[in-house]
Amino acid sequence: MNICITGLQWGDEGKGKVVDILAEKSDIVVRYSGGANAGHTVVIGENSFALHLLPSGAVRPETTCVITNAVVVDPETLIKEIEGVNQKNIDLTGRLFISENAHVVLDYHKKEDQLREEALGNNKIGTTIRGIGPCYADKIGRSFAVRMGDLRDLDRLRAKLQNIAEYKNKVFAAVYKAEPFSADEVFEKCKSHANKLLCFITDTTEFLHRSIAEGKSILFEGAQGALLDLDHGTFPFVTSSNASSLGMPAGSGVPAKMVDKFIGVVKAYTTRVGAGPFPTEQDNEIGQRIRDKGHEYGTTTGRPRRCGWFDAVAVSYSAAIGSIDAVALMHLDTMAGLKEIQICRAYEINSKEVSFFPANEAKLSNLKCIYETVPGWDEDISQVRDFYDLPDNARDYIVLIEEMVKKPVTIIGVGPKRSQTIFR
Repeated sequence: MNICITGLQWGDEGKGKVVDILAEKSDIVVRYSGGANAGHTVVIGENSFALHLLPSGAVRPETTCVITNAVVVDPETLIKEIEGVNQKNIDLTGRLFISENAHVVLDYHKKEDQLREEALGNNKIGTTIRGIGPCYADKIGRSFAVRMGDLRDLDRLRAKLQNIAEYKNKVFAAVYKAEPFSADEVFEKCKSHANKLLCFITDTTEFLHRSIAEGKSILFEGAQGALLDLDHGTFPFVTSSNASSLGMPAGSGVPAKMVDKFIGVVKAYTTRVGAGPFPTEQDNEIGQRIRDKGHEYGTTTGRPRRCGWFDAVAVSYSAAIGSIDAVALMHLDTMAGLKEIQICRAYEINSKEVSFFPANEAKLSNLKCIYETVPGWDEDISQVRDFYDLPDNARDYIVLIEEMVKKPVTIIGVGPKRSQTIFR
């Protein structure tokens, strides 16, 4: 079976844990979008792995890992991750494949990202300053793009970087009054990266189609979440790629019809990092309580996440555009101890009740949430492994989410460890 895992909120839903668990029965795990702005946490025993570019299946020694065309690769971050898992006796030699057509994030992309955010002042997008947006912009612009395959021909790459530096330094000076960067310094870093990464670079599209023909099971792993999708999210407060499952076919070169099941991952509440609309946000004691109990601080940035109630309108939308078959509900344990829990079942916009999420900043900034309130529970559920052993109110909460989202909840997370999972 081929499965696609994608986030249905604004990222940070717990996809890393779900991918890690399902990777046990998958031959290949594929990262199909985003860059080092993603942060997937996998906990194995006493070891915690924070992965930004490596597929979450990398921690399983028998699993093949693929980074496809649509991922923008920061070589420094990737090398650190490879060396980091190596130090924990996890060897990726012969089982990590990086697309030769994946675009490369370089130092000047990060510099451009920072300069642009600073210039926006109070109108910041809230990027992670990882150079993701500028790299994707170069990809679309084509003329100044660098791809992983370019590391094979260093003489050609040196000439390309000189051309890029000549243009970008003029822009940096004229627009931002910034100091120029050195093409030679960037090239020397690329040369070092090539020595460590060339052995992993290949045509991943061919590899995946060959693997499918051989009957291998493939697990596709998305980054961020559907509400951050460039085309279908809360633009302009989105990421620079198609972060919903709609990005899987384009990002990997594997048609959606070759995927047997699409699983959407959500938290039992909602979080968001950075600026942008957030209808159910609780900027109060409730939001702080969720943040503290759920350890809601960014894997990539360390920034405190904005927290709020579960938004069934938003999740239903993400499930609809992503052709989601089932839902994995994570962090249910975080909700224990609340006397009452609210779920947003609809919006009120211009005195009209709306149940289809409007991916439009103006509409989202001028609405009222219509909530349904349910009783909470006090019991610690972190050791529960069967759905029917959950407190009645916790089961009722899950069933209500299923009714509102119109999708079955088949995986429930009650803690960060692999074992702290309920399967239905």
